[in-house]
Amino acid sequence: MPSGSAILDSDFRYIDKKGNLLRSRTELSIAEMLAFLGTDYQYDAPIILKDGRTLHVDFKTDKGIIEVIDDENDIKKFKELKQESPDARIIAIGQPKIAAKLKELDDVVLYKTEEVQTGSIFIEDPSFDFDYAHILPLVEKCSILHGHTSSVMVELVGEMKNNLLVDFGEAKKIIKEVIAVLDHKFFINRKYLAREDGLHYNIAFDGPKGRFDLQMPKNTTYLLEGEATVENLSTEIIRLLVPRMPKNIEAVGVYIYEGYNKGAHIISKISRS
Repeated sequence: MPSGSAILDSDFRYIDKKGNLLRSRTELSIAEMLAFLGTDYQYDAPIILKDGRTLHVDFKTDKGIIEVIDDENDIKKFKELKQESPDARIIAIGQPKIAAKLKELDDVVLYKTEEVQTGSIFIEDPSFDFDYAHILPLVEKCSILHGHTSSVMVELVGEMKNNLLVDFGEAKKIIKEVIAVLDHKFFINRKYLAREDGLHYNIAFDGPKGRFDLQMPKNTTYLLEGEATVENLSTEIIRLLVPRMPKNIEAVGVYIYEGYNKGAHIISKISRS
């Protein structure tokens, strides 16, 4: 984690929905576009050349190869791929000052980075941990009242200014305020609400373990639109974060870890309309 109050380029991590650690925001954009189009891909895929050497390409799909051109080594690799398979579908994406060194400009899609920079940061901190109880009546093992301590990591995506997306201290403050709303709460799907008075919710349902009829204090109960899964909790955190985000933030993602090596990740684009 950075020692200062701001997160800069050196602190960025780009992770696609498959869990691949990507090298740049451009690669993340390509991964998101392919996922949106329903096109499966292999990242950093090995290609064996006729002479037995192996080249790793950025994105290999059934329809062709996509290479991101960032430096001279990428240009060399792109030329080798074209020479190896002149009829193959290979598209390069790069900055004009790099791509202009290629003769195969018909195969190159250009992008600019000087006018607008888009960045992604991840923020995690022990203070984002929260405790909660829930019931999942549709899952036999989880259909009784039980609790968890979960840790949270938040991803922010948006337009940078002077290589800065958002002040780290301000982002951390906002996240902690949202986590405080959820800490030490009992989460339950609103559809199980049978009745209520000024102080209590009465929760009732028939589950795999029998009939439940609970009276819960309103100030410690959090009703959700849907089951109290980690996926839905991630969505709820995003819902609470979005109105508090600076205007340059275009998307918010939340990872919730429920126990060891399991959890959920939800990312949502922000609509300013």
